[in-house]
Amino acid sequence: MASRPDKFPFSEPSIDRSSDGLQAAMPPDTATRREVASTPKRLTRPFSMRRREGPWKDALRRRLLATADLGAGLTSLLVLALAHSAAAALWAALALPGFIMVAKAQGLYDRDHARLRHLTTDEFGALFYWATLSVSGVSLGLSFLPVGGPGGPAALLMWSSALGSAVALRTLARALWRRTVPPERGLLIGDGGLADGVARKLKLERAHHLELVGPAVPLESDELEATLLEARVERAILAASDLDEERLAVVVSVCRAEGIKLSVAPPLRAMLGTAVALNHLAELPLIEFRTWDASRSTMLIKRTADVVGAGLALVLFAPLLLVLAAIVRLDSPGPAVFRQRRAGRAGVPFEMLKFRTMVSDAEERLPEVVDLEELETPMYKVRSDPRITRTGRFLRRTSLDELPQLVNVLKGDMSLVGPRPEWMRLVERYGEAELVGLEMRPGITGPMQVHGRGELTFAERLAVEREYVENHSLRKDMKILVRTVSVVIRGHGAW
Repeated sequence: MASRPDKFPFSEPSIDRSSDGLQAAMPPDTATRREVASTPKRLTRPFSMRRREGPWKDALRRRLLATADLGAGLTSLLVLALAHSAAAALWAALALPGFIMVAKAQGLYDRDHARLRHLTTDEFGALFYWATLSVSGVSLGLSFLPVGGPGGPAALLMWSSALGSAVALRTLARALWRRTVPPERGLLIGDGGLADGVARKLKLERAHHLELVGPAVPLESDELEATLLEARVERAILAASDLDEERLAVVVSVCRAEGIKLSVAPPLRAMLGTAVALNHLAELPLIEFRTWDASRSTMLIKRTADVVGAGLALVLFAPLLLVLAAIVRLDSPGPAVFRQRRAGRAGVPFEMLKFRTMVSDAEERLPEVVDLEELETPMYKVRSDPRITRTGRFLRRTSLDELPQLVNVLKGDMSLVGPRPEWMRLVERYGEAELVGLEMRPGITGPMQVHGRGELTFAERLAVEREYVENHSLRKDMKILVRTVSVVIRGHGAW
């Protein structure tokens, strides 16, 4: 694609070539940007939700999300009626359109459109502000009326009900949308390792709603535009290792002209890694790397949440723990709880607890299924491991075998969320670059569990754990906890 094919939709008459020869003197990349800017956007199909033409999928999703927000607003008003007064709730009903307007101002109806994958957990921060602003506005408005505004406890109940119902209803709306509309038609542009990596991620990450319509198309293909149109592509994913500005401009112009969404996997993965943020100094883009540890206050809050959460969970699940322990003992000879030395923070070993899912002599029988010395990477997963018991298969699929690790969390060996706790015999084979996961306490759940579980290769697991460690935040922990629920229900990748 060194030269622009004539069929690309550049409007030659719209380019001014008479401005004292300036256009002819422009460098090629500048001329390309001028042509891209002048390319007229056209709709290939008229918009109609009824006939399912044009961008009806995105319009339907926006309406479903708005309906969810309206339901969340109504829920908060119902709480207001019960906790304060019905008259106040009737007056507050006049502010329901304001709930929608605040959400629109927060961009809560437009984020899905641009992103390849967008979950309700990704917008929890924006929903927090939405609930705070909306409920505060209603409370302030009511304080000027004879009915009076809700007091602190009532306002807090309103806020928590608005936030909780918004998360639940938006999750339901997106699930309904995915069941209602066909997947987005996508085309991968590029070749080599980067394109293969993107295709692999699309296969592992099931939360997106996209289906590739064919094999990857090389960036240099002269039939790129024709392929995009003939396949009725809705999103192009550009993953080319040798991408340059001129060729990127051509792809952007084609997608803009045809109304095709575009996602780009940057070729410089080392530069645009997991711990970077893009900011601007005036018009100058700056890539800034996150090279510092999480603050002590963040880690203190994380530890407090671990203790409180694990303590409450142990009390809540105590009857279930006793029942599962009895079932394990009845299913096969041996103890109910399995203990193994795992690598903790900074590689310090600790004794991790799990419900036993294998026969009692499983470690002695390990050479029957794998030779640790012959492993290419310090990791192994065996499908249909003959050492797993009948009860063990159920416990692994549902992740109930992990419940005894709540004791490890209380002791400080583990956290509710963190990198996977690995067997010491495997950690001893780690290289320097593979020790990144040991910088934090291992977790009962973590990035590996929500991004593929047993389907991940060793390199893929290290990548998601590195991203977690380098960009750790309490918000990220909350998102992982919420996503763990859906991952466990689906059972994908659990062996």
